[in-house]
Amino acid sequence: MNRWILSLVLGVVVSAAALWLAFRNVPFGDLVAYIGTIEIFWLFPSMAAILAGFFCRVVRWQLILGSSIRVGYWSAHHPLMIGFMMNCILPGRVGEVARPLILKKRNQVPFTTGLATVAAERVFDLLILIGMVAAVMAAVKIDPQFSRTFAGYELSGETLVGVARAMVQLSVLLVAGVLFVSVKKTRSLALGLAGFLPGKLSDILTRIIENIAAGFSLVKDPGRMAACLGLSVGTWAFTAVSYYVMAMGSPGVGLSFLELTAVMVIVCFFIALPSVPGFWGLWEAGGVFAMALFGVPAKEAAGFTLVNHAVQMFPVILVGLISAIVTGVNVLQVSKESRVQSG
Repeated sequence: MNRWILSLVLGVVVSAAALWLAFRNVPFGDLVAYIGTIEIFWLFPSMAAILAGFFCRVVRWQLILGSSIRVGYWSAHHPLMIGFMMNCILPGRVGEVARPLILKKRNQVPFTTGLATVAAERVFDLLILIGMVAAVMAAVKIDPQFSRTFAGYELSGETLVGVARAMVQLSVLLVAGVLFVSVKKTRSLALGLAGFLPGKLSDILTRIIENIAAGFSLVKDPGRMAACLGLSVGTWAFTAVSYYVMAMGSPGVGLSFLELTAVMVIVCFFIALPSVPGFWGLWEAGGVFAMALFGVPAKEAAGFTLVNHAVQMFPVILVGLISAIVTGVNVLQVSKESRVQSG
């Protein structure tokens, strides 16, 4: 069984279990009835906020790429949106590899450079999410008595506080590691140490170090680095705004902006696990669990999370498909090439 099929099977199993967990206490009729009470008007500004967040993502990637090679806005926009669209509809998160592949074909940007910049983006995202975890957990009140079992693990407010501490520590190590391989002298030391490892392992580690250094060559430009951090904050702030706007039209979801930001962050932790395309199941489990922490009843939490998930996905899929049509990118062919690249 190849890795792609294994990823799909594991994702289906995990997503099915997560869907059962999210909706086991909500009668289907009640869920449908609640979804019918959500005000459609609020879906549109919520989707607008999502697209504003993706505008920030495109400009950020354009800046990161600009530290190695200059590309125009649309040259960054189309591969990024196609990649995210592919993550929504195809298994294995092939969109992460598809993006640098498309960039290589259309703009002659070396694949390893494109892949390194995608990795750099993920580091920025992780740093901002970690910062949000620390800020939100310090500002919002979580019921210390609440707990729920998920996949054999006991999840509670205390668990989340522990995760927040661990994530802050991880961010410190992550920043230190990026700086270590981005500075020429320390990178030379790391490459020298990698040379002592057995042949193939040494080659792999050397490639990883060089890719990270290439992706973070913008460290040499403090202004560009600050702009990327600001755009990363904007990306996630707009996403949090989309949750909050959506909640304004959802009866029974009376959470504050900070509380809904906490819900968003917890959902992000859940969807980091293997799942089916579009993160169905894990998204719902994370949302229902997070909202239960703040006292939202199961029916309202399940209905809001399910509709919000669809609202978050639809604009990305639509814009990604438009980009694929405009650029003439064959999504299935790119998906096949991405699976080959990722082994």
